[in-house]
Amino acid sequence: MTTENNKKMIESLTVSEVSSVWAGYLKGSLEQIFLEYYLEITEDGEIKKIVERMLNQSRLSIEETKAIFIKENIAIPLGFTEEDIRVKAPKMFSDTFILFFCNDLILISLTTFASAIADCTRKDVRNYFQMSLEFTLNMQNDIIDLMLSKGVLLRSPQIAIDNVIDFVDEKKYLSGFLGDIRPINVAEITNLSRIIHRAQFSKMIFLAFSKIAKSKEIGLYFSKGRDEIQKVLNLLHEVLDKENIPVSAASDYVIYDIDMSPFSDRMMLFFTNMCLGIFCFNMVSQAMTSSFRSDIVFKLTKIMSDMKQFYGEGLKLAIKEGWLERPYQSINREK
Repeated sequence: MTTENNKKMIESLTVSEVSSVWAGYLKGSLEQIFLEYYLEITEDGEIKKIVERMLNQSRLSIEETKAIFIKENIAIPLGFTEEDIRVKAPKMFSDTFILFFCNDLILISLTTFASAIADCTRKDVRNYFQMSLEFTLNMQNDIIDLMLSKGVLLRSPQIAIDNVIDFVDEKKYLSGFLGDIRPINVAEITNLSRIIHRAQFSKMIFLAFSKIAKSKEIGLYFSKGRDEIQKVLNLLHEVLDKENIPVSAASDYVIYDIDMSPFSDRMMLFFTNMCLGIFCFNMVSQAMTSSFRSDIVFKLTKIMSDMKQFYGEGLKLAIKEGWLERPYQSINREK
């Protein structure tokens, strides 16, 4: 192989870079559509500034990823367009809920951008994800500060800890069903409360989407999602209630009844499947790796199994409707 050919191969995108940039484009186009609507309906000046900054960043992200595709002569994904949104639709969410929605987008970005930058080697791609991650970190700080100032931030529980350095010397440390069950540890509390907070948000999304879906089948799927999320809340609250550990809940999740859907069914289904679903799997997987008590592991395993089945139904529904945009794949050399 000549030096010129070798250099060309090094400069070409790797599969991880193509995958990450493709996902970044879809994510940016989805966020842009949501945020255009939120910018139109948000009344609170401070929250509106958050929405506007995130909207500008999503537009920049789309242009950055598009430039990479054009440079590599790769087809630009369809993503989401003006056909998926009615910007002038009536207001559906309270301003506080919009702030929580923005925070959720930021939490997803923290996970996806950090993972992408670890997998990418080409400088322009790394620069894009570094820029995106830096914006996301700054945005997260500003959103947390705003939530604190408005008194709506959902904090992790505060408890009295034993404050003793020690090592586990008995197998009963793992037991959660019979005998002398140990108190729940701080890592387990953190994981369960994080999942509960995310589940509270997800439940309201499913509830809202079930009311405005045009398709009866998709509306029923969203209603089922609301019920599945409630099962998650019941399972995890059961653990924390036995330990007398309270978990904060949002009282400002307000959804208004409207007669015109702002979003297409396709966009809502994509958001629930990809954003709510994949992030849910990540959180539950993380919780399973750092939880030791058998009763907690059992509940998390059940949640994971139930969620796989539910979100699997959502993917099949997207395929049935012809809405699941296929990622790039290797050429079939057998044809």
